[in-house]
Amino acid sequence: MTHLWVRAEQRENEDRVGLTPAGAKALLDKGFAVTVEESPSRAIAIDRYRDAGCAIAPVNSWPSAPHDAIIFGLKELPEDGTALRHRHIMFGHAFKGQFSGLALLRRFKAGGGTLYDLEYLVDEDGRRVAAFGYWAGYAGAAVTLKTWAAQQQGQICGPVGTYVGKDALLADLAKDLGDIKRPRAIVIGALGRVGTGASDLCEAMGITVTKWDMDETASGGPFPKILEHEIFLNCILARPGTPVFVPPAALNAARALSAIGDVACDPDSDYNPVPIYQEATTWAAPAFRAHNDPVLDVMAIDNLPSLLPAESSEDFAAQLLPSLLTLDNLQAGVWGRASATFETHVKEVSL
Repeated sequence: MTHLWVRAEQRENEDRVGLTPAGAKALLDKGFAVTVEESPSRAIAIDRYRDAGCAIAPVNSWPSAPHDAIIFGLKELPEDGTALRHRHIMFGHAFKGQFSGLALLRRFKAGGGTLYDLEYLVDEDGRRVAAFGYWAGYAGAAVTLKTWAAQQQGQICGPVGTYVGKDALLADLAKDLGDIKRPRAIVIGALGRVGTGASDLCEAMGITVTKWDMDETASGGPFPKILEHEIFLNCILARPGTPVFVPPAALNAARALSAIGDVACDPDSDYNPVPIYQEATTWAAPAFRAHNDPVLDVMAIDNLPSLLPAESSEDFAAQLLPSLLTLDNLQAGVWGRASATFETHVKEVSL
């Protein structure tokens, strides 16, 4: 019997989940076993999973789960160095040269486990089957606008938190912006899910958006047009061949640009297209001041969809469910491709 074990997220400010009670019921109806850990923060109450027929386990009990259980979470595991013997579904951030990813791959190699990275679950045409992109872009644009609004008051953006829904987020943002003349924004990756979410948020707040995608960046740069906008939202994942959009030289350049939202947020990748900061920002300190005169702040929170956990969870879970329903055949389809990607990278790791 295929056994899916939904673990509690152990990262602070992470309320999302990748499986809804309705999705769990669909898995159970197919004959799967589904265990869901209790969680003090999950956006969906544990009683709803219990009512759907799931087994309920104590919070963070997944290390003692049966060896054949498939452990499903979203964000990273505690960095405690323990060997990983299970098969895990999660965002591993381990296949693009990330420094922390090497340690994770070593843990899998030591324990004999497998990583099915959610970023690398792709169909036969190489397109991702599920992504939080839209809500990452939406929330990322919102926090970047909050960053810009704080600048207008001579401040740096203060802490952010979760919202019960997008209407509450929009109301809060409208209060921050008040009657200030709206900035100009440029979105790179505007045709993708992330860029669409970022553009929609900006337009909902009355902001004019310049929308760029692959055609506009094919030259490889430099891109002085970016510096003519007050806000730049990067919605393109770092990968080999990605141009540098804002180089260090731009810090001292004449520019209107004062707030960058690096929604893709891959600062420890060798392919970071915004190489003016070195680590992600946080909910407690959303903006990093990269330069003082003229001011330039970078927003680079790496779990942005959790600002809207209910909506982003429902959306992502609906996209992923058809693939979860094929977990009983891990050698084929999206799971076979994800396993092959993992094996390619893990064999290059030495213990």
